[in-house]
Amino acid sequence: MEEIIDINSLFDRRLSFPDPGALKRFSQLVGIDDTKSRVAKLLAVLVHPDGVKEWAAKHHKEASAILDFVERRPPLVILAGDVGTGKTELAETVGAAVAAQDGIDITLFPLSLSTRGSGKVGEMTKLLSAAFNETVAMAESLKTSGGKAKGAVILLVDEADALVQSRENAQMHHEDRAGVNAFIRGVDRLAQQKLPAAVILCTNRLDSIDPAVHRRAADVFKFSRPNEAQRETVMSPALNELGFNKTQINKIVKLTGETKDRAYGFTYSDLTQRLLPAFVMDAYPTAPVTFERAQELTVGISPTPPFKQS
Repeated sequence: MEEIIDINSLFDRRLSFPDPGALKRFSQLVGIDDTKSRVAKLLAVLVHPDGVKEWAAKHHKEASAILDFVERRPPLVILAGDVGTGKTELAETVGAAVAAQDGIDITLFPLSLSTRGSGKVGEMTKLLSAAFNETVAMAESLKTSGGKAKGAVILLVDEADALVQSRENAQMHHEDRAGVNAFIRGVDRLAQQKLPAAVILCTNRLDSIDPAVHRRAADVFKFSRPNEAQRETVMSPALNELGFNKTQINKIVKLTGETKDRAYGFTYSDLTQRLLPAFVMDAYPTAPVTFERAQELTVGISPTPPFKQS
């Protein structure tokens, strides 16, 4: 008897947009404004092509050929880069920006890592197929008789190299190869049926992603650790509130970059989840945050090491 798959176990949770909380998180991703804008525009076109059609009708009424190229792109976006550079946070919140921009409802399905299965023959393929079936079913329910969609779906695959690693790897297990094939079939299915849905892949190792998956991406966005200007953009508002002057802020910014002892600086998450909160927790509850102590803490905190490519 065929095993019944628990659909709810496929996804870590389901997020619905518009969502003011998610939109605030999106706005707080500072230092990567250009990437945020480009990803949001691309996803808007992929999941809601009526928006770009309305734009063309207003500005380029005869632009049918170029619109065809735009709409024919596979509904797949890859976010790639080092750990802690904002990929997952952007992937989890960009739907809120698209929903607000285009005035549509969007559901985000973050694929659970348990979808890799326990290694039983055929298990990962079945789980991936089930995840795409659920995505397709939701997307189909959002299409109206007139062809327009009343909403959209985004399937998020974080740590994607765990699911869609290259089939050219000689050490790759047959079951893993089958899982990659299932993923490709799922993306192609969304494209062929022209459903209001898209897939976001997040990976630390772009070179490990299967070439056929890479080739299907409408675009690949590469994330890196923040440079000096970006680190200043992230930290200045918070340090200003603590009473630090520009010279003091610049000193902290310098300390979070590359040094003679290490060839890499702090990640975005190092700054926002570790360093800045550490200033508060060190002084709380009896003393104010001081620049001198902040310097000591900054020197004493080691940034997350870069992800080693295989």
